[in-house]
Amino acid sequence: MPVLLETEFKGEVVWAGETPSDAGIAASAVAALSLGFHCLLGERHQGENRSSCVRVSNLYPQGTTIRNVRQLSILSEEELALIAADMGLEQVDPRSLGANLVLRGIPDFTFVPPSSRLQGPDGMVLTVDMENRPCILPGREIDKAHAGFGPKFKRAASSRRGITAWVERPGQLKIGDSLQLFVPDQRAWAP
Repeated sequence: MPVLLETEFKGEVVWAGETPSDAGIAASAVAALSLGFHCLLGERHQGENRSSCVRVSNLYPQGTTIRNVRQLSILSEEELALIAADMGLEQVDPRSLGANLVLRGIPDFTFVPPSSRLQGPDGMVLTVDMENRPCILPGREIDKAHAGFGPKFKRAASSRRGITAWVERPGQLKIGDSLQLFVPDQRAWAP
């Protein structure tokens, strides 16, 4: 019996980007992504391992080498529109957020359960790590294009910042591809 259930939800890739390792957080739009086990070569979050950051500071001293489950930043087009509206902007550019993918069509995307899978048309699979909580870095990028709006990002993006994910099975993704959502077959945690 499978432990991952196929859902009725599919996310259409409407934007793809890469963040060069020497470019800070700002991403560059691309037409396609070639994803390996190390994710995207030359990209900011590439690699099998990474240095721990503030997000896991209650587990490790900052800089400890740990498994990299934050290879990709994936956002929802619908949630980006809500962030922009709350900030008083027409739109928020995913480049400013260091995004790798923007998907359309999966509701409540930021809260897709950890360990869910997104499978592409060639069999490529991304595994969901967890919610990507907002920080101040995207606000600094937004402020470059929209002076004074950057500080509004963190609050507007709360519960809408998307997810982090890692490559479970390598493959290709391009604009217009559809990712099928599979979720773990388990009840919610109830301690």
